[in-house]
Amino acid sequence: MFFRIATISDIDRIMDIIRQAQEYLKKKGVDQWQDNYPNFDVIKDDIEKRKGYVLEADGKVVATVAVSYNDEKTYEKIYDGKWITKGDYAVIHRIAVDNNYKGKRLSSIIISEIEKMCLQKNIHSIKIDTHRHNESMKKMLINNGFKYCGIIYLENGSERVAYEKVI
Repeated sequence: MFFRIATISDIDRIMDIIRQAQEYLKKKGVDQWQDNYPNFDVIKDDIEKRKGYVLEADGKVVATVAVSYNDEKTYEKIYDGKWITKGDYAVIHRIAVDNNYKGKRLSSIIISEIEKMCLQKNIHSIKIDTHRHNESMKKMLINNGFKYCGIIYLENGSERVAYEKVI
């Protein structure tokens, strides 16, 4: 496994993985990523801003994620709970794994790599949010040491459950 910054040449493969994830969520009845998000422009922006990453296995891209730092405006207000920490933090966005590689704990590998990146920047908190009904994501987060913190609302008003991990 090799975790690296995404390049523009990865964009078609990343979009394929994103489409798989959108279809998976649709089949599960989860109203997340069903409104043309994330789309090509979002992924291209991640790559151009050096926030997009990929995980390679067997010589091909098998998972994708975006990571940002201290810039999630929707995390400023949390309801029915509170964040564990108040300092600097990383945010995991748009994590998705190729269907052929699901169940191999690739998300755990990605989180481990993000933790290493954070520690190099002296950041000790990782935050993430997901749809209330995205059970596979919630299970993955709990299995990787994330704690439920409360509810946040996206800019479009959609509710999300929020988690944090202190590293």
